[in-house]
Amino acid sequence: MGNRLTRSRPHICRLLAPVSNLREARLLLPLAEMIVKARQGQLIILQVVTVPEGEALSESAGDASQLREELAALLPGLLSAPAHTRTLVRPAGEVWNGVWEMVAQEKIDILLLAWGNPEFPETAVMEMKDPRLAAPPCDLVVVYPRREVAAGASWQPVRRVLLPVRGGPYGGFSLRVANALAGATGAAITILHATGGDQRLAEEALLDDYGPALHGLHHIQRSLVVVKDVPGAILEEAPQHQALVMGAPVLRVYQDGWGGPILDSVLSRSDITTIVVKSKSLAEPTPQDELTAGVQVETPGIISGKFRYRGDRPVAVVVDEWFAENTFHSREFADLERLVALKQEQGLTISLGLPALNEAATVGAVISSVKSALMDEVPLLDEIVLIDSGSVDYTREIAADLGIPVYVHHEILPQYGAYNGKGEALWKSLYVLKGDILAWIDTDIKNIHPRFVYGILGPLLHDPSILYTKGFYRRPLKEGDKLVAGGGGRVTELTARPFINLFFPELSGIIQPLSGEYAGRRRALERMPFFSGYGVETGLLLDILEEFGLGAIAQVDLLERVHHNQPLPSLSKMSFAIMQVVFSHLQEQHKVNLLHDANMTMNLIRYGPSRYYLETEEIKERERPPMITLPEYRASRGVSEPEPGEGN
Repeated sequence: MGNRLTRSRPHICRLLAPVSNLREARLLLPLAEMIVKARQGQLIILQVVTVPEGEALSESAGDASQLREELAALLPGLLSAPAHTRTLVRPAGEVWNGVWEMVAQEKIDILLLAWGNPEFPETAVMEMKDPRLAAPPCDLVVVYPRREVAAGASWQPVRRVLLPVRGGPYGGFSLRVANALAGATGAAITILHATGGDQRLAEEALLDDYGPALHGLHHIQRSLVVVKDVPGAILEEAPQHQALVMGAPVLRVYQDGWGGPILDSVLSRSDITTIVVKSKSLAEPTPQDELTAGVQVETPGIISGKFRYRGDRPVAVVVDEWFAENTFHSREFADLERLVALKQEQGLTISLGLPALNEAATVGAVISSVKSALMDEVPLLDEIVLIDSGSVDYTREIAADLGIPVYVHHEILPQYGAYNGKGEALWKSLYVLKGDILAWIDTDIKNIHPRFVYGILGPLLHDPSILYTKGFYRRPLKEGDKLVAGGGGRVTELTARPFINLFFPELSGIIQPLSGEYAGRRRALERMPFFSGYGVETGLLLDILEEFGLGAIAQVDLLERVHHNQPLPSLSKMSFAIMQVVFSHLQEQHKVNLLHDANMTMNLIRYGPSRYYLETEEIKERERPPMITLPEYRASRGVSEPEPGEGN
């Protein structure tokens, strides 16, 4: 038998919620569902019935059965989706053992517990005292219910959530929980950073860690930086909120491995429901740590300079939420009549630009397919225009014969000169295309289908807040007579995505940042600079993110794209150009000089009969200014001078 390809199942986030009574179930299970919904996970309910010491396990059978029946009747009104329930009966004093056994058995990712207090005394685990809490085998979320939440065991009274942050390893996890709670209750989140030092430095630190969240999560409506001790700052701000989410001490302070003076102070002096989180990912020791082994330090949410943490980052919360909300499938927009109706309701016009260079083999099929489906059969497109970059085959003639206007990009706005490259063609196409929405697709697609166009237009027509859409797809790589599924996109995976993840993590959810199928609103695109060559797609993504935020970008699954794959030397040049774009943006952000003219040449390795040699080639990404800054463009569009700072 030949080799078989196996596909591993994606990991499903599993949350375990132990409950011992209906009041505890009403408190924990809605919150559990909020958290697993945000993670597209699974809720497992652990029904705990304790047996007093000296009694047989069988004595608990009646209580277990009654709780099971009561809980089954409660769940339909408590949860929006069915839950997978398990029952565990343990002798008194051994509940923690049962919990940890279930965590291991079910490969639990998050353990959700209620912390007993005078207002809420009866919980499954009773007291939060167990040495394994110091280094738990899974993430922990512990609820200390107070006031309205405890009285009604309900989260509906929550309208404002306070989130104290200090840039620590639990920051991302805390934000996930707070955002899930706010998303389910409609609450607003306040981010609070307390510092005993320089307020300006604290504000910069807050922006470094939480800038993407402040811009990308709409539930965060307020942020504060105060010069004050941590408990004092929390207690001063808490009365304006109904829930508080904060991190547990990072390192062991008390022998039970859970509490600490800061947490004790907040719990004893505030009267709002507090949710405390602790991540499985603990400090990763460095050699210096060996010198301080055994020292107990309470640093709730604070990263010590002596430790490196493997914690969840706040930006990951932003990316996850964006990915869930702004990733679409082209089949969602296959109802073309509906798209046309949306276009007409909004009074929009749509242009399709086709950049081309020697694509005679495929350009005819691309034009015919798209024109027939999206212009002749339904009026989704108002124009299709070919933007040629100097083809020496019959590309332009084929397009003209099919009734498509043809422009050579070197002849558009000749007073500004012309560079070679796809980016130059796209930039100049803004001048000749007339639509309010502009779409571009490559002309080398061999399996052309109208979805390559209507797919990238769909999100723009359905959601006015989206300004730019990218297509993504499977890209098979042709090896001889065979197509290797997923073998294409080598520059994407080896250059573009690694650099984006390193330096622009907000865009790390973009599946194919270099795809040639994308669309945007003119009012956004005309204010963007365009790089002239291979770096145009990367540059547009980075500039739109900086100018309009992650929420303005969407991506659409276009299924599979078959086209001719480029040889490795060409891919090497493409990578070189993309790196220039990334470094150019880093220069602007950090005001450092990373690029020099000497960096714009690349030694390419060439092979000949019985020899190999170096060939130097200049690969320089030139940046064109925003089209809105050109007086000729403003005159043609009838628009006024850009506002100060606009188009920069």
